[in-house]
Amino acid sequence: MGLSNTVFRNKIKIWFLHSSLVIIAVWILFMPSLVKYQKGGNNIFKVILNGTEVGTVESRNDAYSALRIARKAISDSTDELTLATSNISVEGSNVIWGTVESPNVVADRMKAVLDNNKKSTLNRAYSIKINEFAVNLASIDEVMELLETALSHYDTEDQYDVKLVMDPGREVNVLTTLVQSKEEVKREEEQAQTSMPEAGFFETISQIVNEATPLAYDKDFSDYKLGLQSIDFADKVEIVESYLPSEELTDLSTAIDEVTKDKETNQIYEVKSGDTLSSIALEYNLTVADLIAMNESLTDEFTRIRTEDELIVTVPEPELSVEYTVQDYYEEDYEAEVQYIDNDSWYTTQSKVIQEPSAGHRKVVALVSYTDNSEVSREIEKEEVTYPAVPKIVEKGTIVPPTYIKPISGGRLTSGFGRRSAPKKGASTYHKGVDWATPVGTAVVASSSGTVTRAGWGSGYGYCVYIRHADGRETRYGHLSKVLVSVGQKVSQGQKIALSGNTGVSTGPHLHFEILINGSQVNPLNYLN
Repeated sequence: MGLSNTVFRNKIKIWFLHSSLVIIAVWILFMPSLVKYQKGGNNIFKVILNGTEVGTVESRNDAYSALRIARKAISDSTDELTLATSNISVEGSNVIWGTVESPNVVADRMKAVLDNNKKSTLNRAYSIKINEFAVNLASIDEVMELLETALSHYDTEDQYDVKLVMDPGREVNVLTTLVQSKEEVKREEEQAQTSMPEAGFFETISQIVNEATPLAYDKDFSDYKLGLQSIDFADKVEIVESYLPSEELTDLSTAIDEVTKDKETNQIYEVKSGDTLSSIALEYNLTVADLIAMNESLTDEFTRIRTEDELIVTVPEPELSVEYTVQDYYEEDYEAEVQYIDNDSWYTTQSKVIQEPSAGHRKVVALVSYTDNSEVSREIEKEEVTYPAVPKIVEKGTIVPPTYIKPISGGRLTSGFGRRSAPKKGASTYHKGVDWATPVGTAVVASSSGTVTRAGWGSGYGYCVYIRHADGRETRYGHLSKVLVSVGQKVSQGQKIALSGNTGVSTGPHLHFEILINGSQVNPLNYLN
């Protein structure tokens, strides 16, 4: 009996020992770790993420390790980049006894917090930059479709392809465009597959032969390949890969519309001989009021414009312009260039048509360059004249005619040229000049250089001066107080010839001024420079 009790007690002890070991093992596996008290340092750390407590760990490194595990778990759950706020705070303390959790356990809680704070998913995107304009598309296929659509407006037979290549001028990975002819690419590929490589002398000869083209006079019109010859983008296109939220992406149809649709763009127009405000406005599909509103130098529709003046106009242009050349055949009536014969005894204002022109007819092959729908240049490749044009022949003067200036400084215009009421008895009712009111003694100067033909008293004119000029015109100055020149004297433009006064038939101190052409008075204000 004693032996049985002893054996039973031993079995109980063994069973208790085994149970204790199992409990300890389970506690080690599933219960939080214990930390020991450390004098003078923190031995437990509370982790707070985005304001939420997510656990306690044994060290700061464990806290940041848990955050990395949580971030990786979110990243592995999607193929796209994800934005999530992660403000982590680690608060250390020193305790005598406490429990901590493993980084994996804390990471699970962190992932839940981050999932609740995700802002958005970033999508792989492609940003296209054209000058100052930019648009974001979702895929490289959309980029290619946009570029091909821009070309297709002018490459109607689909002869050219767009490729994306690395931009050699940029240090970062930026793509740009390369437009190639499908026929040329195919020919190069076939040549690379079938021909033996050449070198040295034979390579040079082959290059010369390939680049040689028949002279125009050796070619018939049927030898020319008409239609599109080359095409490319007129603007630099840059494409970069990026990651963007969905709201920053543009759908393809909208992007195509933004890139290819014409928009009003300001340009500078240089005024040419013969231009008027109305003709310039008509050329650019504007109203004269539009033109005035765009240019501060224009006050109204009567503002004078001069050759080489610069005006702002608007022209329709897309964000992405296309430049291309077309070889074209056409027949046309044409005008020969005007031929001029100089006459050194005439003024430049004088001319005479010696031969009237007549149009000719010709067949033409021309290489025409365009930017979008605007012709830039035209180069005739071959021309065959059916019958020649007869040029217009004009004889023209070479001498610059004299100019005319106002004969006094200041003064108030009191009487213009033409019909009027007689200001006093004896005065004419048809005024043959203009009057400027001015104090007696004001300097009067020669309006243009010439020879004095009269200087002295002139009845109703009072004291007066007449001057004959090189272009045959004459100027007259009346109602003077003092004459400072004599008959036969040559005077220069702006030279002082008299002092103003109030002599003759006059109603007050003023200068009377006339210009005569072929002996008849004309309105002087139309000729003063």
